Amino acid sequence: MADADARTTGSTDAAGTARVDAWMWSVRLTKTRSVAATACRAGHVKVNGERAKPAQSVRAGDEVRLYHAGRERVVVVRRPVTKRVGAPVAAECFIDNSPPPPTPVEAAVVGIRDRGAGRPTKRERREIETLRGRP
Repeated sequence: MADADARTTGSTDAAGTARVDAWMWSVRLTKTRSVAATACRAGHVKVNGERAKPAQSVRAGDEVRLYHAGRERVVVVRRPVTKRVGAPVAAECFIDNSPPPPTPVEAAVVGIRDRGAGRPTKRERREIETLRGRP
């Protein structure tokens, strides 16, 4: 009976760990495992505050930070799974502590210049930095 349960919920190995790239894909934080592995190699994934390689193991209680698609996701592993699972099961495998995504108004406040307008002047550069919230 335990084997059938492991097959339907995504099995873990004997130590209760999973590769971080496989886990992120399994719980649907990234669309593909290769996207998860690329994010790890680029330094966009941290496990317990340390930069993670794709093969790093995660276990229950670990904090995973992922910068993906323009926002940061902060999740705590509840159950390490290695196989892709359904959305309801995936939601039970982590606790989402991510900040809320920016509203469309906040996301739109970016200094966008017309293509071919050349380099910004000093005054324009300062205005763009003010819009972005930098001093």
